[in-house]
Amino acid sequence: MKPERPEDGVVDLVDVVLRDGAIVRADAIITVADVPLVGLKLSAALAGMDTMTEYGLFEAWDTRQRQRHRNEFD
Repeated sequence: MKPERPEDGVVDLVDVVLRDGAIVRADAIITVADVPLVGLKLSAALAGMDTMTEYGLFEAWDTRQRQRHRNEFD
């Protein structure tokens, strides 16, 4: 019997990331001849807009978008 790979694995992963969110952080130092020249500190948040606003991210953007859409339909 061959093991089966579930077809909805990617869908489940995207669902979890959008619902719960994910934070990706990376630090890198660029060096030349053992001399550190540039330091990078990167941080990214990935989540659905409901999750982002629940955690206080993009609140101003969300408010502006909702107001703009209300004005279009008035």
